[in-house]
Amino acid sequence: MQREPDPINLDEIDRRIISELQGDGRMTNVELARRAGISPPPCLRRVRRLEEAGYIQGYHAQTDGQKLGWQISFFVIVGLESQKQVVLDGFESLVASWPEVRECHMIRGGGDFLLKLVARDAVHENQLTAKLTGAVHVAKVQTLQTIRTSRALAGVPMERAHG
Repeated sequence: MQREPDPINLDEIDRRIISELQGDGRMTNVELARRAGISPPPCLRRVRRLEEAGYIQGYHAQTDGQKLGWQISFFVIVGLESQKQVVLDGFESLVASWPEVRECHMIRGGGDFLLKLVARDAVHENQLTAKLTGAVHVAKVQTLQTIRTSRALAGVPMERAHG
């Protein structure tokens, strides 16, 4: 059995490293070290430690969906007939197999799941909506089409939490 790594007490340098990588995951270690105010070898050790502890979970390219042929992005609030664990798990497994589902969040206060999907066009969007509506245990589907996205930041704010 694999155990979870011990949590790290993040210091200001760790927070700066994470913040900088959230903004640009492709920068060199030399540039990251310069921005963090430390030399490259300890910077690389810190990045590896943050990765191993799960604070940094991966590096991804931010792409332009429209240029890649995905003209529509939309959100769907899904209500299920039951909140039994087997039904929730089954729904999550189902939508995890659809490449158009880019995010799946279990929610409270107005539905059971919030999904973010992409579609090639309006016909494709309607097909996906019908597929969701017809899925086992789905009681309600509400679609919300994105008109414009003015802010879509990766990660989380890295200022120290107050409390």
